[in-house]
Amino acid sequence: MMMPVGFAVAGGHSRRMGRDKALLPWGESTLLDHTLERLRAVCSDVRILSGPAPRYLDHGATVVLDHVREIGPLGGIEAALASPGVAAGLFLAVDMPFVTVELLQALIEWAQDFDAVVPVGGGGAQPLCAVYRASCLEAIRACLKAGDYRMTGFWPQVRVRQVAEDELAQFGAPAALFDNVNTPADYDRAGPL
Repeated sequence: MMMPVGFAVAGGHSRRMGRDKALLPWGESTLLDHTLERLRAVCSDVRILSGPAPRYLDHGATVVLDHVREIGPLGGIEAALASPGVAAGLFLAVDMPFVTVELLQALIEWAQDFDAVVPVGGGGAQPLCAVYRASCLEAIRACLKAGDYRMTGFWPQVRVRQVAEDELAQFGAPAALFDNVNTPADYDRAGPL
């Protein structure tokens, strides 16, 4: 079975939160550490996408920097897939604290015959809780070169398995699984465990 590298997606600016989301307390640790813990449950190699600046160096994982500044998460995916030793990556955003280890494992299993596996539930596609193979790299780079920074822009050029809500339901209500913590109100509502 394919063994992807796990990537905690932590390169955003956290503008809506007003402070670094990754370092917000969550249970006994932080949102970033909670993300790393879930990724480590299914991946032997786990890294952090920190954006263009080297951050989070004290969290026990290799930090991967964006190659191109200020183009959003697609730039992080590109940097991750271009990293040494990466045939595939399992990506999980730090602001998605309710995604389960069981769902992450299922994404890996579903990715065996596809270039990308992306859940579609909880209000739309969830491209930052997904598996992408290095075979997506050429299509991603073509989109970046064309100035198309949408996370779905490269999909027509690769084999994408979209996981529908009825398949996701076995892991919990999709709206709850993919509940994002983007604002102080979201964080308060989520009630850090």
